[in-house]
Amino acid sequence: MAVANNRIQDENTDFLLKCILSLETLEECYAFFFFFFTMTEIKSMAGGIVVAKMLSEENKYEDIVVKTGASTATISRVNRSLCYGNDGYTKIFRRLAREDEK
Repeated sequence: MAVANNRIQDENTDFLLKCILSLETLEECYAFFFFFFTMTEIKSMAGGIVVAKMLSEENKYEDIVVKTGASTATISRVNRSLCYGNDGYTKIFRRLAREDEK
């Protein structure tokens, strides 16, 4: 299995990610994530994924700042992940787009 950052891969992390993959509804996701993360952490992750989506749609930094309130440093960090990552964001956005088409 190719992992973007093999420094985090171990049995415990594999188990955590398998648990996340087993979640079936938004309600289950909320319950699970509220157990592990603070509201601030969840909001930060949510903001990051919205920034990634907007970047993938080729929105300009200025528009992303206005819509999300994210700093240009955050937008730049997410953009690096989009450009040099393992296509994790791209795969997710494609799957969501296919689901929206159904």
